Amino acid sequence: MNHRIIPLSAGLYLCAVPIGNARDVTLRTLDILASADVIAAEDTRTARKLMDIHAVPIGDRPMVAYHDHSGEAVRARLMDQVRAGKSVAYVSEAGTPLVADPGYKLAADMRAADLPLTAAPGASAVLAALTVSGLPSDAFHFAGFMPNAASARRTRLEKLRDVEATLVLYESPKRIAALTSDVVLAFGPDRQMVICRELTKKFEEVLRGTAEDLATRLQDRSLKGEIVVLIARNADKSTDVADVKALLRTALVSMRVKDAANAVAGATGLPRRDVYQMALDLKDEDT
Repeated sequence: MNHRIIPLSAGLYLCAVPIGNARDVTLRTLDILASADVIAAEDTRTARKLMDIHAVPIGDRPMVAYHDHSGEAVRARLMDQVRAGKSVAYVSEAGTPLVADPGYKLAADMRAADLPLTAAPGASAVLAALTVSGLPSDAFHFAGFMPNAASARRTRLEKLRDVEATLVLYESPKRIAALTSDVVLAFGPDRQMVICRELTKKFEEVLRGTAEDLATRLQDRSLKGEIVVLIARNADKSTDVADVKALLRTALVSMRVKDAANAVAGATGLPRRDVYQMALDLKDEDT
C-alpha cells in the first residue's frame, strides 16, 4: 500500500496529480488524499480512478466537483468546511492546481479570507515540456492558452514576441496548426519551436524545428491529445528583405494588406510604413 493516514490540520491542500502516467503521483499527495476530510476535484471521475489505482478508499467522505463552471456557492461550501475545522484536498484533472486551472479562484478566496492553504507539489506539464524541449530554461514565461479568434491570437503573440525568455503555451489540437502559422507571422519563420504532445503517456511525441518547418509539417497531419508549445527567445538576427517578402506573401493569402503589414512588421521589428509599402508593391505584382 502506497499511502498512510496522517493527521491533517484544517485547511485547503492543493495536490498535484499525474499528467498522464498514474505512477507519477507523489507519496505525499496519496497520504493527503487518504487523510483529508473532504475531496474536491476538477473531475471527480478522474480523481476516483487515480485513487482506485493506488488503493486509496473514499469511504463515506464527501467528494465535491469544483471546475470551470462552479460558482461562488461551491467555493463558499468548501471554505465553510475549512472554517469548521475540516481538511480539504483539491486536485485538478491533471497536473498542478492553479496553473491554467479553476482552482485559482478557490485559492484566491481562501487567501482573502485568511484561511490556511498549502501545496503538495508534483507533476506539471509546463515543467515536463521545458525538461524535454532542449530550449533554454534559465528563464521562461508561461502564457497559458492563446485566444480562439485569429485576430486576437495574433495580437497576443505579437505582444509576446520580444519577451526575453522561453515562451510556454497550452493549445488545443484543433488550433495547433493555426497557432503555428500565426507564430510564423508574429515571430518570423526562423524562430525555434517545440511542440510536445501527450507527455508521459503512451503516444508521447516531441516535434522540434523552426516555426516555418513545423507549420509546413502540420499542414499534412492533425495532432491529438494534450499539447504544450514552446517558443525560443528572440535570437536578434537581422532580417533579410527576401524573408520579409516571403512572410508578406504568406500573410496576404488570408489577411488584408494593412493587417498583413502590421503582423510582419511586428514579427521583424521593421518600420510599419516600410513593410506596408512593400506589401502594396507585392499586391500590385500579383494583380
